[in-house]
Amino acid sequence: MTATGIDPRSPRFGAGITAVLLLVVIALALATPLGSTIGARLVEPAFIVFAVISALFAWGAFAGIRRHPYGVLFRRLIRPRLAPPTELEDPTPPTFAQGVGFIITFVGLALHLAGVPFAIVVAASAAFVAAFLNSVFGYCLGCQIYLALARTGIIGKRGASEASSA
Repeated sequence: MTATGIDPRSPRFGAGITAVLLLVVIALALATPLGSTIGARLVEPAFIVFAVISALFAWGAFAGIRRHPYGVLFRRLIRPRLAPPTELEDPTPPTFAQGVGFIITFVGLALHLAGVPFAIVVAASAAFVAAFLNSVFGYCLGCQIYLALARTGIIGKRGASEASSA
């Protein structure tokens, strides 16, 4: 385990916020008929909120999980009120998981703009399942994908052995 790991409660905190926002997106998307033009689809509330969530996933994936706004919020407001974590976790798998979330949300946005009915609902539902599992049960699907890819040698193994014990 590295001394530069992250508090495992931080990604769970962020996943909880994301799960709630994804439920809002699903409700908005189901309540709004699909716009007939790209311009109309661009201004739908579900599209706008989902685009923000996608941008947050991109932030976590490309800037790193430590720089994600939810992580900063957790470190400044929540962690000082908690006992120190019993162990730290490698930030690589959660950062990879943010990339998986970005891909899912980006594809949903692109398909929505192309006029595919329920594209946002399906993509937001898939992302919600992952966020819910992480926030409630501490089971990170994206992290598990990272570990499986690392074990097979498809991606770099940096931190894979430490993260597999988490």
